[in-house]
Amino acid sequence: MAVHDDTGAPADVPDRVRRVVSIVPSLTEAVAETAPELLAGATDWCTRPEGLDVPRVRGTKNPDLEKIIGLRPDVVVGNAEENRPADVAALRAAGVPVWMTRIRTVEEALASLRRMLAEACRVPEPGWLREASRVWADVAPGEPRTAVIPIWRRPWMVVGRDTFAGDVLSRLGVSNVYAGHPERYPKIPLDELNAAGADLVVLPDEPYRFTEDDGPESFPGIDAALVSGRLLTWYGPSLTEAPAALAEGLAAARPR
Repeated sequence: MAVHDDTGAPADVPDRVRRVVSIVPSLTEAVAETAPELLAGATDWCTRPEGLDVPRVRGTKNPDLEKIIGLRPDVVVGNAEENRPADVAALRAAGVPVWMTRIRTVEEALASLRRMLAEACRVPEPGWLREASRVWADVAPGEPRTAVIPIWRRPWMVVGRDTFAGDVLSRLGVSNVYAGHPERYPKIPLDELNAAGADLVVLPDEPYRFTEDDGPESFPGIDAALVSGRLLTWYGPSLTEAPAALAEGLAAARPR
């Protein structure tokens, strides 16, 4: 039965889905925690749930298309930001149904996951998704902070406009200095980051692995919060624990 994904593209998903290949780590976790028997393949970067044992199809930006096709999936699930249009088009040209998510806010994540699981995977709404909806509905912003949010260094790149991570932090009371930047992930020189007027720098451990010894020293005199990149940027079961854990990390921010 043809259904339409978040981008409006049709996905000719069968009435009963038996094999799902995921090419995004957070979606892999969502499928594996909901209906593990369906997961037939995942990327090399899919680390959750722990001990995941399925065929690997390389990365989000360089998937092994021949291997994916050979796994005979009923549907491939991906994300419009994470995966390349050319790869998606090649899979569709080979007759593989592809369901693409598009997520830039917490509300979009909850709605998109609900649709993906129901319409692309043909499974009921899981308990973790209902719990995620509940905890985010109850989130109260913490102390107002103004932050820069690096995701890479050499060169320095930060969270800009219209991003899931930016929306997550805004709900916790953190305003992103670069929320109005024309680019979603702009490259900003370090001296400009330090002069941007932020009182906080939020340093996740992915995609770049910032640590106590790698990152905070670049922002002298500014409170630094080291947080889980999974909780800040993934949309899936991590949504249930993200508000409390991130709030705790932000509250513990201090100059390093």
